[in-house]
Amino acid sequence: MPPPTDSPAAAAAHSFNKILDKYRSASRARSAADMEEATKKLRRLILVDGIPSDVDPTLRPRIWKILLRVRDVSSEAFLEYVGRGPCEVREKIRNDTFRTLATDRGFKERVSEDMLVRLLDAFVWRNHDRQENDQLGFTYVQGMNVLAAPFLYTMPSELEAFYCFAKFIEESCPLYVQPTLEGVHYGLKLLDRCLKIVDPELYAHLRSKNLSAEIYAFPSVLTLCACTPPLDQVLQLWDFLLAFGVHLNVLCVIAQLLLMRDEVMNSPRDLPTDLYEELVRHPYAIRE
Repeated sequence: MPPPTDSPAAAAAHSFNKILDKYRSASRARSAADMEEATKKLRRLILVDGIPSDVDPTLRPRIWKILLRVRDVSSEAFLEYVGRGPCEVREKIRNDTFRTLATDRGFKERVSEDMLVRLLDAFVWRNHDRQENDQLGFTYVQGMNVLAAPFLYTMPSELEAFYCFAKFIEESCPLYVQPTLEGVHYGLKLLDRCLKIVDPELYAHLRSKNLSAEIYAFPSVLTLCACTPPLDQVLQLWDFLLAFGVHLNVLCVIAQLLLMRDEVMNSPRDLPTDLYEELVRHPYAIRE
């Protein structure tokens, strides 16, 4: 049941729509400074009120397109990519897409595996044709299926989801999707360094158990937390990341650690000696 029209959420939706009106066709008449000021107000509203999607479901897709600066979407180009059929890494894509947010019923009802495959195939074809940047090329890599999921779930069409995903990958986090996952591994190192400053005791405790960010935070950094349910909270987090920068995901993962700090600190995480010895022997010792 939607909130009443005089609720805070309804008021927030009204404020968002007032700002979004400034981005419509008349925006050409506005100066760059005006548009920048509107964007600042948009970011502030996201931070203070959050996007009230339950009041106006059109808000989030419109806001994401503005934050990503997605203006022109060519159906002709997208259909041409899709029309080419399977890309060279289709098998690799299929190995991942079937398990994308597999436990989320709402996602599965709205986004089919075929939609994910089409988008990812099209993305590979798009970058097969583009040679604008000699340093960074793009193909399908681990984690892209999960990064595509929020766009397909949020956007009203596959076309818009494709262009938002492409812009996001190519401009917001290109190093996260290189074959070596260079940006992800660097982000994990930064997470360790930040945690050591923010909470030296928690950092030391995790390190004493040989737990680095590479071990416990890899999926969260790789997918910008999109792999962690529930999806509605993922979308709220992504509202924030798209507004202020995906680099802040590293600090958001630290915030999650701090929320469960007592549980982590009080967990011994040590195996009994006899169980550990059995673990050591199990690859080669025949059990009686």
